[in-house]
This record gives sequence, structure tokens and C-alpha cells, in this order.
Amino acid sequence: MCVEILIVLSDPIPHKHTDTLMEKVMLSSSLTWFVTAVGLLVAVGGWKLLNWLLLRPKKLETLLREQGFHGNPYTLFANNNSSSNNTKPMTLSDDKDIAPRVYSQADHVIMKFGKNSFFWEGRTLKVNITNPEHIKEVLTNNRYFKKEKPNLMRLATLLGSGLPNYEDQQWHTHRKIINPAFHLEKLKVLTSTMVQCCDDVITKWEEMLSSEGKCDIDVWPSIQNLACDNSLWKQLSRRKKNFRTPYQASYTYSEIKISSHPRMVVLIMLLLPNSVNRSMIKIDREIEASIEAIVSKREKAMKDGEEVNKSDLLGILLESNSKEIKEDGMSNREIVEECNTFYLAGQETTADLMVWTVVMLSRYPEWQTRAREEVFQVFGNRKPDSDGLNRLKTVTMILNEVLRLYPPVLFFNRRVQKDIKMQNLSLPAGVKVTLPILLIHHDRELWGDDATEFKPERFSEGIAKATKGRLSYFPFGWGPRICIGQNFSLMEAKIFLTLLLQRFTFELSPAYAHAPFVFLTLKPMHGAQIILHKL
Repeated sequence: MCVEILIVLSDPIPHKHTDTLMEKVMLSSSLTWFVTAVGLLVAVGGWKLLNWLLLRPKKLETLLREQGFHGNPYTLFANNNSSSNNTKPMTLSDDKDIAPRVYSQADHVIMKFGKNSFFWEGRTLKVNITNPEHIKEVLTNNRYFKKEKPNLMRLATLLGSGLPNYEDQQWHTHRKIINPAFHLEKLKVLTSTMVQCCDDVITKWEEMLSSEGKCDIDVWPSIQNLACDNSLWKQLSRRKKNFRTPYQASYTYSEIKISSHPRMVVLIMLLLPNSVNRSMIKIDREIEASIEAIVSKREKAMKDGEEVNKSDLLGILLESNSKEIKEDGMSNREIVEECNTFYLAGQETTADLMVWTVVMLSRYPEWQTRAREEVFQVFGNRKPDSDGLNRLKTVTMILNEVLRLYPPVLFFNRRVQKDIKMQNLSLPAGVKVTLPILLIHHDRELWGDDATEFKPERFSEGIAKATKGRLSYFPFGWGPRICIGQNFSLMEAKIFLTLLLQRFTFELSPAYAHAPFVFLTLKPMHGAQIILHKL
């Protein structure tokens, strides 16, 4: 029996059976490795997803709470976004603080949790920075605090990808070339162009006066269309019969009632191929093609030895660029993008400043009278000039106070590029900081109990005295990236007000509906209905 078993055990296995067995072993081994690899990938991916969705946000939140910051806890599905605009008009007597109406999200968070607070936008942690010393650090340190990229697709494209959206070396190069165009001495050359543009608008208002010497009109559309350096746009309009300026084009977005929808709905609407977006794409392309044609024509004229046209910003910009072209000059495409920025973003904020100034002077006739007396003292009935504009102290006080109460831009966002420590505050890379300009401008601790009241006299001794040396007033930004067009904007507003005060007294119409709202910048939703009286 043992012999038989031994014989059986020693009998060799057939070759084909051996191959089959080896194949099964190898297949099993490969399958095991594959399953293991997939399992590892799933585990790593799951861990990264868990970290991305939950662990890292919670870690950032804990870090801020340990430093005395407060806010709603992070959850996967909660969204702290809320609509910032109310479509119903306000009564003028209730207009003591517009922040809850136009900037409800930050106002609500700060009212609930205090100045050291944060809130969530999806997975993004946003920290409110209200300490003047911290604000100075954020606006000064471009290495650690980067501008937040616009995310409204075509809207961002229309606003241009020029200087405000550049970073690092590209920003330095463009700033170096553009800066001379906005120097005060250069702007003096543009004064006559500005005066003519403003005078054209006010002359049209005079033509609308009744036999009694008055008229009730909405001045907002005229102010919107008042591009003071519009000699460029006149050239464009001659090229196309129904040409619209970039400002008018951008306002087409109000057709989707952007103010009444949540953020996600707005983003979806801007991405859909609807009639508004198709129209905006067409307008955007027409504008760029027209500007590029003019830029090319002027550059050719310069190469042919013709004198540079310095009557508008484009001419001054081309002159400055020609001096740098051999080293780090801008391409034609970059010049077109800068033009879009100048004439859209710049004119948008200037128009807001002018319309709110008219509204406030209509509400406070004693300040209107004081401003008019100063204008006649400096200019009489003459057209304004650059030297006289610098002597308009009362008008400057009024403009500063309007910018404090109604800043065109309500906040600045910056993303933290690297871990940074500011005094007693540590901010990790990846969070975003928000500088709530409107709330800081209305802060009673910084400005006093009358912070939300219209009192231009607070600027009687200048901005530094009014702010007590603290960075609590920055409608044009601050630091290296302060708005390059600040002087341009204020000069245009002074010229417009001078011509208006020389020819009219004005008051709010009974039809005026006070409804500040945000569409890119702070605007009057229902226009600015004013009664003009001929002097």
C-alpha cells in the first residue's frame, strides 16, 4: 500500500496542467496587486477629498478661533452667502446707514460676531480685516496678499484684464509705463477736453428747461454716458453708427437683474448662451476691434514721424509706451486691455461719485450753497482750469465725504499666498481676507457717533487729520496698488460740479426713489431724479 502511494506521488504532473496552474497563480497575483493598487488609490483619493472638503476647512477655522475670531461653524452644505441688495426704495429719513441694505453679508457677520470675525463662501474661509494697522499691512505687502481673480467670466473680460488684475513683474512693468499718463502735469493737458465733455452734458440739460427755467430730469443716464476723456469714444462712434461705450455695454448685465439673485444663480446665468451673454460677447469683440484699429493707426502715425495726439489718455499712454518699447513695452493687445480698464472701470467709479454728490448736495442745500459760493469766488463765470481746481477746498471736502459714505467699491478681497504673521494675528496660506471699505468708513469707533451722517467739515483740515493718522479711509485703495486713476477721477468730478453749480441750483424731485444697490459698484437703482433751476 505504501508503495502504491509513493508511486502515485512521484508520478509527474502533465505539462499542460503545470502551465494552467502557473497562469492561475499569476492571474491571482496580478488581480491581488490591482485590487490593492485600486484600494490604495481610493484610500488616498478619499483621504484627500475628506481633507479638502472637511479637515482643512475645520483646521483653518480652529486656528482663527484660537486667535479670538468668531463666525458660523463650517459645514459641508451651509452657505453663508446672502443677497446684498434690496430692491425696495428707502425713505430718506432712514438713510442713516446703507450697509445692512447693500452689504448685508459682512454687516450681519460683524454685527453678530464682532470685528474679529470670519465667514464662509463654500469652502473658502474669508476673514474680515478691520484693524487699521492690519489693513495697512494687507494693502502694502503684495508678496503675501494677492488680488482675488474675478470669476464672472464675460463680465470680467469686459472689465478688462489690465493693470488692476496683474501681479508681480507684469504689474510692475505696466505700472511703470502707465504711471506717467496719470501724473498731475499730464492731466492738466486733458483739462480742456474734460471741460468740453462736461459742458456738452450740462448744455443739453439747459435745452430741456421749461419756460419757467426749470426741469425735472433723471441725471443718472447722462452722467453714466459722460466719459470725460471721450475723444476716443467719439472716434469709435464715428466708425459704428450704434456704437456703445464699454460703460453702456457693461450695464447691459443689469437686464438679468443681477442684484436680486444668489451668487450661484448669477454665475450660471453668466455662463448660459442666453441673449444677454451673446449680446455682451458681440459688443466686447466690437469694442476691442475698434480700439485696436485706432491704436494701430496712431502707432503708425508715430512711426511716420507725426506728432502724438495728447488730447486724450490713449495718446499719453502711447507716448509713454514708446519710450519703453525697446525693453519692456506693452504690446498692442495689452494697450487695448488697458484702454478697456481706463474707460470702463475708471469711468464707472467716477460716474458713481458724481451722481451721489449731486444727490447729497440736493439733500443738503446749505452745502450746495457753500460750494457754489466757492466756485464763483475762484472762477466767476469762467470755465474751470487746473490751477483753480486745486483751490476748491469746500468742493474737495464734499467729494471726500461722499466717497466716505458712498464708496464706489464696497470691499477689497485678497488671498493669502504664504503663511504670514501680522502683529498678534497669524494667517495661513489659502484663506482670503476681506477689507470691508464701507463698514470701515461708517465705523463709529473710528469716525465718531456721527459716522453715518453727511458732514464734509470733518475733512476741513485734510484726510490725515480726519482719520487721525489711521488707515480708515481708502476709497481708492492704498499702498503700491492705489488706484492709478485717482487724480483723474477727482479732477473730472470737480470740473463737472463746477460747471453744474455755475448754471443751476438743484433739489431732489418728488419722484426720486432712494435705493442704493450694488452692480459692480454702488449705484442708484432707480436713477437720480433731480429738479434743476436755472441761475
